[in-house]
Amino acid sequence: MKKVLIALALLASVTVAYAQNVKSENAAKAALEKAQAVANNAKQATKVATWLKLATSYMDAYNAPMGNGWIGAQAQELQLVMAGQRPTSEENVTINGTQYLKKAYASADYYFNEAGQLSVIKVTKPIVDNALDKALDAYKNAYKNDPKGTKTADIIKGIETIAEKYVQEAYDAYTFGDFATASKLFEAASNAVGTAPCNKSDDESLYNAGFAAWAGEDLNRAKSLFQTCIDHKYYGDDGDVFAKLADVTEKLGDKEAAKDILEQGFAAFPSSQAILIGLINYYVSSNQDTDRLFSLLNDAKKNEPDNASLYYVEGNINKELGKIDDALASYRKCAEINPEYEYGYIGEGLLLYNQAYDIQEEAQAELDDAKYMVLVEKFEAALKGCIAPFEKALEVTKDESLKPSIAEYLKNACYRFREDGDFGAKYEKYNAMVAAAAE
Repeated sequence: MKKVLIALALLASVTVAYAQNVKSENAAKAALEKAQAVANNAKQATKVATWLKLATSYMDAYNAPMGNGWIGAQAQELQLVMAGQRPTSEENVTINGTQYLKKAYASADYYFNEAGQLSVIKVTKPIVDNALDKALDAYKNAYKNDPKGTKTADIIKGIETIAEKYVQEAYDAYTFGDFATASKLFEAASNAVGTAPCNKSDDESLYNAGFAAWAGEDLNRAKSLFQTCIDHKYYGDDGDVFAKLADVTEKLGDKEAAKDILEQGFAAFPSSQAILIGLINYYVSSNQDTDRLFSLLNDAKKNEPDNASLYYVEGNINKELGKIDDALASYRKCAEINPEYEYGYIGEGLLLYNQAYDIQEEAQAELDDAKYMVLVEKFEAALKGCIAPFEKALEVTKDESLKPSIAEYLKNACYRFREDGDFGAKYEKYNAMVAAAAE
């Protein structure tokens, strides 16, 4: 139910709202050869303009094979800007479970998603290999040969453009399931903007580099990158970097160090679900005293006694440990501290809802009629019990994205009792909310 904002923005493409204005491939190649010849001249190589021209020529050579398409374009739009260019083939392909229409052109393949938007441009015949790396080197030389800093702004803008291209290529590589390449490209983006005179940090790309390495099970690389993020004091959303670093550390065989990382993360982000689940799994799987979890939580409560989310976390811990009554008490404590905090109500509602369906499964396997009826009564009591907290959550939440999910649970719960009193009207109300959200 909680919104999770991780850098899997990785599966989304950067949308560009305009067509590329690219040189023809022949023109770009000729211009690059000319610019390289000038840069090879010792006298010309001392001029900042020489290297700026070479950097620009590499970027033109990088862009030219892509044609005039742009990410986010509709196929109909491209017909206008690519008049006279026809794909050599078309086919439907599946990439990581997603359907695309692949149109192959002379130097690049275009991948259109199911909505008909161009999602990926994959160059198949580059004019020059490693054009971005070479353009970056040209900008570095431009900076060296500009002691008065007259072209600093131009150099910075050029480097930032290169970093953006690295990021786009990294997204594309991840889309194709090439996690190793995606990781290297995200790291290249981070390194690029750190280059003088740009001298900026891009820890989000560094995190994405670690995430891609983690997805590709390159554990040592992922560990190094996540540790660098922490060294830079970049922790991701709700401390996710700690959870990921602990995960790879444990997979590399050091469970104790993984636990220490989780506890460090928990101290900074006590409401992080990823860290919390990691700690619960550690203490339960290692048969250690789970009281340590509550000790950590109590330390957090001392620092923030009015933080209702800490009791929500306590409820989740108790639920995972099978302490249902304690979990309900913790969720209800949230409302005492902050009646406008929706997650306490959501936690209670989910616990009772899931409990109801666990009882239902047990009842379906029960052959004794008397015992079956007892279980049905318990099932209905739990299912009715979840309605009030879910309704309260729906009433108080200001997060519009939560409302359809809460309404879905309420619709399902009320359906069972729709022939009984007000439950029929409630079912219709929540069913309408769910349907409206789906439109």
